[in-house]
Amino acid sequence: MKTCYNNLREFIEFLESKGDVKRIRTEVSSYLEISRFTDHESKSPDGGKALLFEKVRGSSFPVVTNAFGSPRRICQALGVDHLDQLGERIEKLLNMGPPENMRQFFHLVSSGLAMTQFFPRRHRKPHPPCQEVVHTGKEVDLSTIPVLHCWPLDGGPFVTLPLVFTRSLVTGKQNAGMYRMQIFDRNTTGMHWHIHKDGSHYYNEYCRAKKRMPVAVAVGTDPATTYAATAPLPRGIDEMILAGFIRQKPVYRTRCLTVDLEVPAEAEFVLEGYVDPGETRAEGPFGDHTGYYSPVDLYPVFHVTAITHRRDAIYSATLVGRPPMEDCYLAKATERLFLPLLKSMFPEIRDYWFPWEGVFHNIVIVSAEKEYPGQAQKLMSGLWGQGQMSFCKAIVVVDEAVDPKDPRAVLRELIRRTDIDSDIWIIRGVLDVLDHSAANPLFGAKIGIDLTTRVPGEPDRKKHTDVQIPSVSLSPMQGIELAGRSLKGIVSCYPLDEPGKNRIILFGVDKTPERGGDYFARGLQEIKELENYNIMILYDKEIELSDSSLVLWKLFNNVDPERDFYRKENRLIVDACRKGPAEGYTRKWPDDILMEQ
Repeated sequence: MKTCYNNLREFIEFLESKGDVKRIRTEVSSYLEISRFTDHESKSPDGGKALLFEKVRGSSFPVVTNAFGSPRRICQALGVDHLDQLGERIEKLLNMGPPENMRQFFHLVSSGLAMTQFFPRRHRKPHPPCQEVVHTGKEVDLSTIPVLHCWPLDGGPFVTLPLVFTRSLVTGKQNAGMYRMQIFDRNTTGMHWHIHKDGSHYYNEYCRAKKRMPVAVAVGTDPATTYAATAPLPRGIDEMILAGFIRQKPVYRTRCLTVDLEVPAEAEFVLEGYVDPGETRAEGPFGDHTGYYSPVDLYPVFHVTAITHRRDAIYSATLVGRPPMEDCYLAKATERLFLPLLKSMFPEIRDYWFPWEGVFHNIVIVSAEKEYPGQAQKLMSGLWGQGQMSFCKAIVVVDEAVDPKDPRAVLRELIRRTDIDSDIWIIRGVLDVLDHSAANPLFGAKIGIDLTTRVPGEPDRKKHTDVQIPSVSLSPMQGIELAGRSLKGIVSCYPLDEPGKNRIILFGVDKTPERGGDYFARGLQEIKELENYNIMILYDKEIELSDSSLVLWKLFNNVDPERDFYRKENRLIVDACRKGPAEGYTRKWPDDILMEQ
């Protein structure tokens, strides 16, 4: 296993030596065509292969996509046999205790000195690779770079793997983050700084000071450096230190030519420029990693003062959309890397899992060692107060004996244990900016589900016996007529066959302005033949209810726990459909991302 790559091309060469690169030698367009290839490859078994497009219409630069998009390649990118090895290295640092003898003392000192070897260094050669070709002033033309127009309804081409470097006006520390950039014209782009991100925080510092903000963007760095820009580090921590830690070798940086910032010297492309305080422009839509288009909104404008690149530069891009896609594997690396840090703050945690269908901010399942009453609720509250975990909409806590990464095991616990009256907790808090289900952006309802074993001091769950599936036929139909009641708009149904305290059934429904979630919730609760089904989930009529990944994705993304949960007498109906005025939803519901629209 190669543990360190100096640059992107070394990584591509390594993948090619393993037969993990598919070269596309026919000419392709950066408008949708590369995306079609990449989308198909991403959905192949185990993520398919990395794609290298040698001839891109209108550009002299090749394009690489899906470089991280498999369990194998993400490990190869970060130099490990499995992703938990990164966490194990972090755990060793966290477990360093005070020395008990001189031998341990010197080992501790040498370990500390070794860590400094991962700090970024200055590239000393006069002409760094990223500045072999330089364009400034009127020579700047972003159209020469094969930036992808990813999805049909996108507002334009977007740079999707940019490492955006900024510097705090207050502390002077550099930050690297990954924020998409829509190309507006030959020398300006959008700068998609979400309100919660460090880039936005630093931008606000410049706005308050009424000063122009220098920005530099690197595209196509070595894989550890690219990954580090995506990692949710605390503010003020240089992401290049994390990159050095993963690489086991420092990142070499060089000073930009037109702005006072440093960028990885081995990058394929560098865009230098500035953002003026208060200047914004409409950006979007964009087919996002949620599987939906994020809407048009106002964002700062990045003015490009220089484009520098290698002579034979390779443009690196990613395609995001409904999971699984390449970004899922980058996010999985973050999940495993940061587990030891969470365990250091919450020692009861044994493991956790972010299902891909939850797009990494809608649900996390946590296994924990429980010792006292209310510990599951305390853990939920603590996690909701930690960094980017604060954006998580749903937290499910299971016993330490349950593997949170085993969806069947978690489903069995849900069906066997859940007491709808006492195990579901709904609060309000901050939400991810991409959560479209809430009535208002950025703030709304969250749900915690406690599936842990009761301990002394906690009330018992309601006693139960396993129930049997009712004999009534529940085949697809245009309407349900049971016990003399007609309920219009039911077009399909799908009972789950797991035995236990709770019975689950899914319904495909045809909503109209007159038939919203409340209409179906009240009607289904009154049908006697359905009384043994105490958890019912509503989906839009076109959803294939037997597709488990699809129904989970819709459930995790489309539900506001406060508005869309209908609870009555230990029965629960969940509305996972699109929302509209019938449910009091006044925002624009986003479109699903489809290649043909």
